[in-house]
Amino acid sequence: MTEGISPDSAPADMQSLWLTCLDRLAQDIPEQQFNTWIRPLSATVSPDATKVTISVANRFKLDWIRAQYVPRLTVLLESVRGAPVTLELVLAAREGPSRTAPAPRTVQEQVLTELPDLAPVEVVSPAAPKTRLNPALSFSTLVEGSANRMARAAAMHVAGSLGQLYNPLFIYGGVGLGKTHLVHAIGNHLLADRPQAKVLYIHAEQFVSDVVKAYQRKTFDEFKERYHSLDLLLIDDVQFFANKERTQEEFFNAFEALLAKKSHIVLTSDTYPKGLADIHERLVSRFDSGLTVAIEPPELEMRVAILINKAAVEHAVMPEEVAFFVAKNVRSNVRELEGALRKILAYSRFNQKEISIALAREALKDLLSIQNRQISVENIQKTVADFYKIKVADMYSKKRPASIARPRQIAMFLAKELTQKSLPEIGELFGGRDHTTVLHAVRKIGAERQTNTELNQQLHVLEQTLKG
Repeated sequence: MTEGISPDSAPADMQSLWLTCLDRLAQDIPEQQFNTWIRPLSATVSPDATKVTISVANRFKLDWIRAQYVPRLTVLLESVRGAPVTLELVLAAREGPSRTAPAPRTVQEQVLTELPDLAPVEVVSPAAPKTRLNPALSFSTLVEGSANRMARAAAMHVAGSLGQLYNPLFIYGGVGLGKTHLVHAIGNHLLADRPQAKVLYIHAEQFVSDVVKAYQRKTFDEFKERYHSLDLLLIDDVQFFANKERTQEEFFNAFEALLAKKSHIVLTSDTYPKGLADIHERLVSRFDSGLTVAIEPPELEMRVAILINKAAVEHAVMPEEVAFFVAKNVRSNVRELEGALRKILAYSRFNQKEISIALAREALKDLLSIQNRQISVENIQKTVADFYKIKVADMYSKKRPASIARPRQIAMFLAKELTQKSLPEIGELFGGRDHTTVLHAVRKIGAERQTNTELNQQLHVLEQTLKG
């Protein structure tokens, strides 16, 4: 094995191997991904340029980079060199208590600032009651899909780089989509890596209650000691601060105090910051100053994976065809999926029958009758037409102005998401359009939803309206 060297002392072609690879990767992936995961990496190249060793700050980042980027990096390195290259990831050596002279800089300068020193407190375990964290809610138990991929990546970055980028991290989405799971996962990961960190998870209503008690008992010194000294504050459902003047004032003060000491704040809500009602503008502005990410209702494949995984936790086997049947009929959120699964498992055990589609249909007959009664393509067309102020007839017409084509594509997307209709059936209901036209609309709107906050909010409103 050749000895790794710092590219500052390496020949030009060895330096250029890694740098050229980075330049090409920067063109292939979104800038935010590159700046978050790739730009901070340090690398050394072996003298014969057959091996590149990448140094990663912690185990969490190492696992993520290995899973998401190593295959592509390897291909790029071999393409640049024109010969096989071995890519190795290693954990960076942690700095000891006494500081030494800085090591020679490597190919890729570290751009992230040093992690803030954490407050010296007694050691607590990840499950310690004072944190209010549920140790069962971790990144490893969270099923990933396109609906939560962006939010999960941001949460993992916060957990591995406390106090740096994405502060605050604001996660929004409907009920039962996994926001709470994600914030618990951040706290649990941080405490596993840094057990001395001061972490607190609370629901917004608990913060309101604590403010009221502090005023009643005149214990604001204790209140500030609790909330202003944290390294990580995780707070659920900040929409509950609406119309609570004193609470908003105290949360603003806590927010400012935590940011000043480079602590991290993670918030969740049922809507994006500017959609919050009856909350002071200066607080909304703070919420919106970091990174805002959405969690969407899980797509079909993600719902199937959730059902199979949750069944395994209950020591039950969920056949894939049954999981698909349930996932196609229970679409709204993870909580409803879990409720459906509990009904199926209970029905199976009480009747001593194996899990099958027939059994699932019987166990969920009440739920299925409601689902089938609720949403039709015709209802979707009318709701979308009303929302965008066009005629329902425009949904079937051949007109192509953007003011009509866009709502029509949105209606096609919702028809695919919220009904059991096939692509050809949906096309037929939209004026006899080809199934490829429907597929294009579904993919286009689905992709835009991930990056367009305004569109995502409009879809959220439409979905809630249609589901009643």
